[in-house]
Amino acid sequence: MHILIIHQTFASLDEPGGTRHYEFARMLSARGYQVTVIASRVSYITGTPLSPTSFALRERQGVRVLRATVYGAHHKSFFHRVLAFFSFMFSSFWMGLRVKNVDLVWGTSPPILQGLTAWALAKVKRVPFLFEVRDLWPQFAIAVGVLKNPFLIFLSEQLERFLYRGADRVIVNSPGFIEHVKSRGVRLVELIPNGADPSMFNPEADGAEFGRVHHLDGKFVVMYAGAHGLSNDLGIVLEAASLLANKPDIQIVLVGDGKEKSALQRRAAELNLRNVTFAQPVPKNEIANVLAASNVCIAILKPLEEYKHTYPNKVFDYMAAGRPVVLAIDGVIREVVEAANCGYFAEPGDAPALANVISRLTEDKIKAHEMGMNGRKYLEKNFDREKIAGQLVSLLEEMSANGKGNNNNERDSG
Repeated sequence: MHILIIHQTFASLDEPGGTRHYEFARMLSARGYQVTVIASRVSYITGTPLSPTSFALRERQGVRVLRATVYGAHHKSFFHRVLAFFSFMFSSFWMGLRVKNVDLVWGTSPPILQGLTAWALAKVKRVPFLFEVRDLWPQFAIAVGVLKNPFLIFLSEQLERFLYRGADRVIVNSPGFIEHVKSRGVRLVELIPNGADPSMFNPEADGAEFGRVHHLDGKFVVMYAGAHGLSNDLGIVLEAASLLANKPDIQIVLVGDGKEKSALQRRAAELNLRNVTFAQPVPKNEIANVLAASNVCIAILKPLEEYKHTYPNKVFDYMAAGRPVVLAIDGVIREVVEAANCGYFAEPGDAPALANVISRLTEDKIKAHEMGMNGRKYLEKNFDREKIAGQLVSLLEEMSANGKGNNNNERDSG
């Protein structure tokens, strides 16, 4: 089977960003599938063009990656981001027309416009269309305040419904999304959850090299690794750092990049936060060494009702690394952390609560280590990406056998 994936923000292991789709693609390739990905030439995390060797046609562990031309100033504003999404929608469509002998087209959202590309290519090629919902867009964009125009909201919601109903199958990466997509007209929802590959992480590693480079020797390292965007609410982490300034053994390390990073750095300087270190984003094949330098890891989002439905990838990476989680996200991911007994919850948007939880873990390092190991064991049993890939294979085989999917079926495996 030849699978064509349309994914503007696709990242391989040697690039910064989420690698869910690359990991699935190489696992599918190892099972005998042919996988082609059409992605952007510009890194969505850093906003910088990829090197020529990155966007050239490449075979990576059996995964063929094509890089489409895209407007490259998406970090400037929401308007520029929309321009980038539209440019990829068109360029990926024309590139996709030249990909031959495709058996299934897999589209993913957000950005939701690339879902339209995937739908159109599936129609032209007369093959099944698999649509994946990674975030509830436009709902999240409306909640965080970046999408305000009533007409644009109306168009976005209509496009969302169109894609849900036009897909032969819809998959979600969090159980919290199931009711939403069903309320938009989807009757068949498949849960292919986020997770991590435990073989990529060594819980006993100490990250000594990263620690030396960033002067972390002797520190209790509290790390956040991920996007520095509007939704990530890292200003609360800086407020918590200010409250912890009287504890010189605690160092908070923010690893990553994004639209808000410069503002966060300015704010840290204004507050004279010597207990905060900003580090550059790293590719996924280096994240294990970075997380190994931490004692505790933070996952945080703004205190919005919509974010209670998410399964953030970073939480599963933290668990795979054997690090306890300070979780400032309520909802379904809190249920995972509490079931695993691998961390503590802090009310989202509450800096004193975040500081108190960090202090609690600092004061009981044995308990912190035990929680980290609990998370590792729970992930191996329930969220090992290799096992999740097996669920995906079953879905793809069923879609292939049915020819055009089975979206009129009443069954719901979510």
